[in-house]
Amino acid sequence: MDIKKPVLLLFCLFSLFCLEARQKGDLQNDSLEIIIKKSSDAYAAFNYKDAIKHASAVIEKAKKIHEAYYTFLGYDMLGGIYLETGDTLKGRQYSEKALKIARATGQDSLIAWGTMNMGILYSENKNTYDKAIRYFEESIVINEKIGELEQVHLTYISLAWTYLDHDRLNDAYRVLNKARAIAEKIEVDYINNLYIELLFGRYYKAKKNYGRAIGQLDFIVQKADKDSITDLALTAYEHLTEIYNETNDYKNAYLHLKKYNHYKEKAFDIKRIEETEKASAQFDLKQAQNNLEAAIREKKYADEITSKSKSLSTIFIGATITLALAFLSLFLFFKTRKKYVDELKNKNEELKIAKEKAEKLSKVKTKFLSTVSHELRTPLYGVIGISGLLQNDKKLKAYEEDLNSLKFSADYLLALINDVLLLSKIDAEAITLSEIPYELDLLLKNIIKSFEFRLKQNENKLHLEIDDGIPNRLIGDSVRISQILMNLVGNAVKFTKKGNIWLKLDFIETSGENLYKTRFSVKDDGQGIPEDKQKMIFDEFTQIDNKNHNYEGTGLGLTIVKKILKLYQSEIRLESQPGQGSTFSFLLNLKKNVTPEAKAGIQNISTDEIHKTLRKNKKRILIVDDNRINQKVTQKILEKYHIESSLANNGDEAVSMSKTNDFDMILMDINMPETNGMEAAIMIRKFDKNIPIIALTAVELDEMRSEIMNSGINDIIHKPYDITEFLNIILKNIVTESISAPE
Repeated sequence: MDIKKPVLLLFCLFSLFCLEARQKGDLQNDSLEIIIKKSSDAYAAFNYKDAIKHASAVIEKAKKIHEAYYTFLGYDMLGGIYLETGDTLKGRQYSEKALKIARATGQDSLIAWGTMNMGILYSENKNTYDKAIRYFEESIVINEKIGELEQVHLTYISLAWTYLDHDRLNDAYRVLNKARAIAEKIEVDYINNLYIELLFGRYYKAKKNYGRAIGQLDFIVQKADKDSITDLALTAYEHLTEIYNETNDYKNAYLHLKKYNHYKEKAFDIKRIEETEKASAQFDLKQAQNNLEAAIREKKYADEITSKSKSLSTIFIGATITLALAFLSLFLFFKTRKKYVDELKNKNEELKIAKEKAEKLSKVKTKFLSTVSHELRTPLYGVIGISGLLQNDKKLKAYEEDLNSLKFSADYLLALINDVLLLSKIDAEAITLSEIPYELDLLLKNIIKSFEFRLKQNENKLHLEIDDGIPNRLIGDSVRISQILMNLVGNAVKFTKKGNIWLKLDFIETSGENLYKTRFSVKDDGQGIPEDKQKMIFDEFTQIDNKNHNYEGTGLGLTIVKKILKLYQSEIRLESQPGQGSTFSFLLNLKKNVTPEAKAGIQNISTDEIHKTLRKNKKRILIVDDNRINQKVTQKILEKYHIESSLANNGDEAVSMSKTNDFDMILMDINMPETNGMEAAIMIRKFDKNIPIIALTAVELDEMRSEIMNSGINDIIHKPYDITEFLNIILKNIVTESISAPE
């Protein structure tokens, strides 16, 4: 239910009338102003018969004294009255006469007024909206010329409305911005400003920029709720409901539909009263026009009827008409109300079904992605693990470049799988930011280390700069920060050749207790990004042309960066010019870890130190995995570092072998047939409380971490993994007095 533009017509008519009328001064004009006032009062009271009578009197009297201004007013009022009563043909005829008179006078204010009203009249018909736009534009030009900016602002509302009704979105946006500019220069009517913001909301909705549309429309409903502006609230809630339906946010759709229905009922009650009064007025008008001859004939017999009889007849006719109108109004009211109630019930049922369907599809999608993720990570574990072992085999030095390419391709495929799954989780709002202690320098150095091969491949240098004002020991979600930086640095490495890349952290200010506002910047001197492509690169699966690389990726990295930063209530900024490189930057509040620093344990030690430690302390580990390749990969890695191992093909074998053997640790796969890893861990804990059990799994940890840890498992290694990280976790969990971290 949209607000109708004739409301603006009435406002314009009376406001301009009051402005111009004060400039007149003689007795004849004063008399004409009184008649016009009577006509407008009768119109406001739905007494159309008297409104037409007084407007016609103004025309007749003004013509006699050759007063074009009041002749124009009379015709213009007749046009508005007949349009309001549904007689669009007469409404157009009188409005066209008014405009013709205005043009003859040459008075700019009258022409602007008349052209605006003609624009409103033609905009109600989809076949004549081109004419409406031409009239609106003419009115705007004239009012700008004479400095009537408030009238320009008002006309912009009608023009933008017409553009939106006919899907000319760019034109509507241009006009709305002009209206805003006027509102910054002069004081305009509060309600008119709300119309502008409402139309911005409609524009963003039509452009499917739902975030901004919701912001605009939420602003409107707040104002409308506060000031009890029914029409504005009704329209805003209707569009909000449609947006949430289109974005599958059925909960908010249902809540806004309830508010919409509340205002719809309220508007319906107001409309019912108004329509009852209008119907009565229209009936009187029609009777007055159609029965004019009958009234004349009635007058011939009036003298023959006694005054008492005439009085009784009048009362009877009036009562009959009143009762008929009352019964008709009640019938229409209850019929329409029943229709709206039935529609509401149907809509609610549709929303309920759609909500259940969406929830079901969401669960199926999550399960599918989790399953596919596991099934892809499992063979990748074999590829990455074997390629890593072969890379470290000195006998295969001649194949070093091929092995590096193999490892890089496997790592890339793993990153792609992780990106798709992460993007799906963010869109499903299934990710929350964690609060875990971490060390900033170690996090950043690990990120740089992961790009060693790709930097060498493109002959790039990566520079790290950390402001001394930023604390090193922090609490937060290091995984999400790492994902942001990995994608930004990876993007810079990919599009830079024989150049430099800078990862820079600048301290800005403290913003709250133990919070350090920090600017992260990733800068490169690569090929740069054209200005017309700088927005689109943040869209999913979008890549710009890259002449230096044959392999460009999927275009998910910057989308993930943008969406993760949204979780932090931050945003990514880009500065770039073709041939001069690019700088991506964002702000984060880093939280300082103020808890006492724990004594260093067995973690993050070098490969050589791992060798020395494990040579001195022989260990035996049980590998539980139903995949033969994965068994061999894990076994080969352990053998290289002097760790003996035994193999179990399923959970039942693991339980049996744990009872009859003395192992120092169990590496337990989770997804196995019959008895899975968590069930096996629960069984083992019944007879061995102390043996470290490490989950070695490709399952999606965000969904199962708590369940895994609650089964008695001590730690988790996510497949595929970095070998150094793998060995560090093993050392950390094989706790004996003879093993300690190197000094």
